[in-house]
Amino acid sequence: MYLALNVLGIVVFVGIGWLFSHDKKHIQWLSVGIMMVFNIFIAWFLTSFSVGRSIVQGAAAGFNELVKVAYKGINFAFANWVGPEGIHPAPVNFIASALLPILLVVPMFDILTYIGVLPWIIKWIGRGLSFITRQPKFESFFAVEMMFLGNTEALAVSQLQLKRMKPARNLTLAMMSMSCVTASILASYIQLVPAQYVLTAVPLNCINALIVVNLLYPVHVDEAEDTIATLADAQAVENVRTAATEVQPAATEEKKPAATEEASAAVAQESQPAADEEKKPDAQNKPVESKSSAQNKPVESKSSAQNKPVEKPQREPFFSFLGDSILGAGRLILIIAANVIAFVALAALIDKLLSLINPQLTLAHILGVFLYIPSLLLGLDPSTAWDMAGFMGMKLVTNEFVVMTQITSTVATFAEHYKAVLIVFITSFANFSTVGMVTGCFKGLVDKEKNDLIARNVGRLILSGILVSLLSAGMVGLFVW
Repeated sequence: MYLALNVLGIVVFVGIGWLFSHDKKHIQWLSVGIMMVFNIFIAWFLTSFSVGRSIVQGAAAGFNELVKVAYKGINFAFANWVGPEGIHPAPVNFIASALLPILLVVPMFDILTYIGVLPWIIKWIGRGLSFITRQPKFESFFAVEMMFLGNTEALAVSQLQLKRMKPARNLTLAMMSMSCVTASILASYIQLVPAQYVLTAVPLNCINALIVVNLLYPVHVDEAEDTIATLADAQAVENVRTAATEVQPAATEEKKPAATEEASAAVAQESQPAADEEKKPDAQNKPVESKSSAQNKPVESKSSAQNKPVEKPQREPFFSFLGDSILGAGRLILIIAANVIAFVALAALIDKLLSLINPQLTLAHILGVFLYIPSLLLGLDPSTAWDMAGFMGMKLVTNEFVVMTQITSTVATFAEHYKAVLIVFITSFANFSTVGMVTGCFKGLVDKEKNDLIARNVGRLILSGILVSLLSAGMVGLFVW
């Protein structure tokens, strides 16, 4: 019965996407169907096959070894917080166990980017995903890119593409950004909850993000638009602009009235310093170039400007790059810690105020009322679905770290199906604070028209993040009981 409920849930979640679609007539159902089948196969492969489970366990073991290496650096700076391998003694707090390892993991991924390995992986996985799913090249590329880099980082490095794309495509990327998770932060997640479900959620979220944006805001992309902007494109545009600024003064000079020329000459003579007076006789004897001859000077054309060789940007020195990466990792730790402390405290404050009305009333209970039906549709019994709804609501109001820290001591006792759907659901950045991060990032990257369209569809951004998490949890739930 619960399996049938789980299957029904996936159908209902897709139906909600259709119900709130901006353009129901142009949903590409063939592409949506292909992606649904492909994603269900991935969930099946990673949870039900020994090879798939071995891949996930191998990735988890790799992240665990990386964290153990990070603990050695932590132990050097903060003796007795963690042992040389993070075991003797056990990590004393959330910052030591989950956040400080970021100081190693983020620079490691940045080094892979610096030497070109990570961009190469992203490019070819993106191309393969585009071929399988029949999605535009850049959207597929971006789905993989945000999986490794995170939402704001992926948007920042895609600035040129965002400026060239039409507003509707910018909106779809904003919706996709609600469902990502950064690879460099996975090591922190797996210190708190079982790794196999965290790592299974990552590829599912990527493809489900493409499915949901196709439902909520379908956009037609013709072949001419389906390109990925490069540095050469940016340099060509800059050459055209330079040529235009060179041509404009000559054209303006030709149309300038005689009275204006005389006035300009008078102003120039008045503003000339007294020191130039001694040189005036010599200057008067020099032949003056006529306006016509000046106008006949050859001006570089736009086409020649476009054909200028593209200058490759100078690479930043490695140790300067590494220093910036480490500082960025430190800032990320402070941001996460500040958010977790503030959101946990605010949630506690809200619960305290609600208890004045009714001692049993909490924020989790209120949100659980709205998310109870979706929780049931994940194949859970009524009692467990109520607990699941509370965690789902808490994650949306705060963030995934808050929920993970709350369940880390008890998650091992959960039923396997409940454990799987809960961890997959919370493994993403989909929450209310991410809306502010994404919209703020776009404000610094694109023009007002694109920003206004995103601002008018904030509701779809939130719905997109929720639906992606529900679909991923539902697909994993089909195979874990």
